[in-house]
Amino acid sequence: MNSDRSKPFRVLFVCVENANRSQIAEAFARHYGGDRVEALSAGSRPSGAINPRARQFMAEIGIDLSAQSSKSLNDVSGDFDAVVTMGCGDECPWLPARRREDWALPDPKHLSDDEYRTVRDAIGARVQALLAGL
Repeated sequence: MNSDRSKPFRVLFVCVENANRSQIAEAFARHYGGDRVEALSAGSRPSGAINPRARQFMAEIGIDLSAQSSKSLNDVSGDFDAVVTMGCGDECPWLPARRREDWALPDPKHLSDDEYRTVRDAIGARVQALLAGL
């Protein structure tokens, strides 16, 4: 999709609070994509903090979220090769991109630990598939 292969693919993950799902997706994209991906995440109504459980359950698999922060869609700009929304419907506005996907995933913030891990793992698998298609 990115016609200039010398530039990384730009991928934006969007959810409402930018505290759980989109943060996890951003971290997986950085982890799996390395230098070929510029991964960002943002929220339509950001909470201002990453959920401690997101940090905990990503650390379990060796991925550190400490360099990431919860931010607003107003804080991101530019063109994106892909924009992925996390099943937040009308609360996530339409953003232009060469590729758009909506991953209808439950917000794990109130789920049990095992259910949270299930959502985390589903996000990881979807990020791998997305990156393979870029």
